[in-house]
Amino acid sequence: MNGKQAMSLLGLAFKAGKIVSGEEPVLKEIRAGQAKLVLLSKDASSNTSKKMLDKCRFYHVPVRWIETREMLGKAIGKEARVVVAVSDRGFAEKLAELLDES
Repeated sequence: MNGKQAMSLLGLAFKAGKIVSGEEPVLKEIRAGQAKLVLLSKDASSNTSKKMLDKCRFYHVPVRWIETREMLGKAIGKEARVVVAVSDRGFAEKLAELLDES
């Protein structure tokens, strides 16, 4: 259930303008210190995963895994997405909490 709640919350965050999706925009958010949480799909390419994880580690941005790119995209009402960044601390903390429970 918490996974579903997390995906609903992700949709709300997107509607509130607190989500950035796509590899380059997410990297830009991380570098700018705006990303509070990065969500990465488990089916992302190893190259993309490594790049995101390295960048997040360097900038101390927490990362959570989502089962599939389709699930991640659907949550924000878009096509399949491999990576999204959450720029709002409140949304980020609640999403991390829900994803950790699921």
